[in-house]
Amino acid sequence: MRILQATSEFFPYSKTGGLADMVAGLSGALVEAGQEVTVASPLYLGIQKQLPKLRAKSSRVVFPLGKKEFAGQWWVAEEIDGLNLMFLEQEDFYQRKGIYMEDGDGYWDNPERFMFFSKAVAQLAGEYDVVHLHDWQTAFVPLLLRASGLQNGPRSILTIHNLAYQGQCEGGRFEICNLPWSWFHHEGPEYWGSLNFLKAGLHFADSITTVSPQYAKEILKTEFGEGMEGVLRSREAELTGILNGVDYGEWNTTDNPHLAAAYDADDLSGKIICKRALQRQMGLPEVDVALFGMVSRLAEQKGIDVLVESLEDILCEHEIQFVGLGSGDQQLAQNLRALQLRYPEKVAFVDGYSNPLAHHIEAGADYFVMPSRFEPCGLNQMYSLKYGTVPIVNGVGGLLDTVKDIRASVPTGYVLDDLTRRSLTSVIQKALCEFQSDAHHTLIRNGIQEDYSWTASCEKYLKLYKS
Repeated sequence: MRILQATSEFFPYSKTGGLADMVAGLSGALVEAGQEVTVASPLYLGIQKQLPKLRAKSSRVVFPLGKKEFAGQWWVAEEIDGLNLMFLEQEDFYQRKGIYMEDGDGYWDNPERFMFFSKAVAQLAGEYDVVHLHDWQTAFVPLLLRASGLQNGPRSILTIHNLAYQGQCEGGRFEICNLPWSWFHHEGPEYWGSLNFLKAGLHFADSITTVSPQYAKEILKTEFGEGMEGVLRSREAELTGILNGVDYGEWNTTDNPHLAAAYDADDLSGKIICKRALQRQMGLPEVDVALFGMVSRLAEQKGIDVLVESLEDILCEHEIQFVGLGSGDQQLAQNLRALQLRYPEKVAFVDGYSNPLAHHIEAGADYFVMPSRFEPCGLNQMYSLKYGTVPIVNGVGGLLDTVKDIRASVPTGYVLDDLTRRSLTSVIQKALCEFQSDAHHTLIRNGIQEDYSWTASCEKYLKLYKS
């Protein structure tokens, strides 16, 4: 089977979040399962330095966006880990500092940037059996394929990584797809007069998936549906929730160049070494208190505001440490910096993202906090389980699918029933009461033994492709 994965980011060449990891993990698992996989993504600034042997395809691609024409070119990498990689060059669109934004502001021409990419993907699609599309940036492809009238074309699958991001803009920009305006209607990309990229895919993709089973159920409800619950209910028969997997080749504690020491379920002594290394790195005292970690986008979705409020309650009463890594909302970043100024011996925060530091936090922390208001899947809680770092999560989406509360028969972490300052503070206090107890070590051992590799999820995607 020939499979095309079309994505706006792909680890390790471009990444802002879990999307990049998911496409990389699934694509690698599909290759191991004997499939022929091509990954298509934009050629962002810096990728050519990572892949100096990229070669340009001989023919250029030219597409109109409204009344203007834009030219680009596909660059192809020699087969890497069994994958065929293609990167779309368009200097004005993709050679920028950020993938979607700079200094917290989204690029005004994101609709044009990803319509150009979608047109290029649609042009390629006829060579494949299945085109797997990811999030709003590629969600227009099924509509472009349908409008092209291509006979016996590929089947299309759209994965929703986060329904909150839909690629919505003013309706007049529909002209950039260069289709007749008869396609701009409520059973397509039109949403209350606006152009909505994701809605196009929800209507025209042959199949729709989410990145966890629980999230597939939640988005059918108004609370989590982001205005799309009606469309999704109309396509419920084609909607499937498949849990993201973890690339344990990258995220492990026994063969990891980022970690100060190796460890596993049989010998956790290396985890103490990792904790001391993290404390030194972050300028915190090397004392044996409970250390809480966070690696996250700084956004309302992630519940960081509630976490800050809860930490204010805990820090003044308990000897703990907190290490945070993240970027995004500058007010949330400022709130975390303010905590660090007030408690320099207890709090360390880095505004930004560093893959090595993310590994250090996962390995060095005793607890990992993810109080998301909603979470399509989440990966850090699964990394935490493998790293013997007890997750504290809100009971939504993929967090509920992967973390078993202390009330379960085989518990692996702490799961909130509701997200409030009071409830999060209460759960953290409970965790502190059990720190270093037999119950705490049971959580660690249970978590390390969990297996969220891509094997099972890959089989589910293959079954869906073949259907």
